[in-house]
Amino acid sequence: MATLELEVAEEAVTQPVHKGRRLGMLFWTAIGWLIFVFAVAIFATVLPLPSPTDMDMLERRAPFSAEHWLGTDGLGRDELSRLIYGARISLVVGVCAPVIGLVIGGALGMLAGYFRGRFESMVVGSMDVLLAFPPLILALAVTAYLGQSIFNLTLILGLLSVPAFMRVARAATLTLARREFVIAAQALGATHARILLRELLPNVMLPLLAFFLLGVAVIIVVEGSLSFLGLGVPPPISSWGSMIGEGRESLDVAPRLAFLPAAAMFLTVLSFNLVGDTLRALTDPRQGAL
Repeated sequence: MATLELEVAEEAVTQPVHKGRRLGMLFWTAIGWLIFVFAVAIFATVLPLPSPTDMDMLERRAPFSAEHWLGTDGLGRDELSRLIYGARISLVVGVCAPVIGLVIGGALGMLAGYFRGRFESMVVGSMDVLLAFPPLILALAVTAYLGQSIFNLTLILGLLSVPAFMRVARAATLTLARREFVIAAQALGATHARILLRELLPNVMLPLLAFFLLGVAVIIVVEGSLSFLGLGVPPPISSWGSMIGEGRESLDVAPRLAFLPAAAMFLTVLSFNLVGDTLRALTDPRQGAL
């Protein structure tokens, strides 16, 4: 018996260590890249960079040099400066749009999963209607109608992300709504608002935040697609997608103009996916005992 208890104690002590090891070097490399991208985007104005909009037609498609570390584009603008300032647009849209989906979709999903009945049917039905439209086509149509701006682009992409967040929040709420701590709170006379905010929300937020990182990656790709098609942010503002679209005209003479922003977008999206997948696996309510 003493040996069995010792083995159980050792397993309980070593379990957090195994969970920490599951993160791995790839996870921390992705974290490091995201920190670097956010840092250069936030502090772009204090970095010793030329203006991303200053043109020099005599320096068109200039190669790498001490003055232009990544060369210049087809209009003589510094490529490194445009890449860093473009990260600002891609990250602002990529982060703010999922926040809209997180707030609206998360609230609707929790309410639908907790109250059930007709309210759940109405919410799920409305989300199914929204999902019936091809998201990229709908984003193209609405952006073309409302006009090109960061606000309009962020708003439409945020609304398109609401159904996905609603489903995640509803699934998590359905899993937790019949757990012992919720039943105990109901037996003690807690109100619906208290149960939703104090009992369910802290547990539902974990899978939602993990899904939020995956949503950021998807939104960055969608924003890049719209900018590539010319329906993203208006010029002279640049994002990674618009830089790729402009660089395709120079693929024969300067392919780096398209490959550099594409590589930056690829690494950023990959990092968000790696971090989001890892956190989703660690916060999966089906693996917990709460």
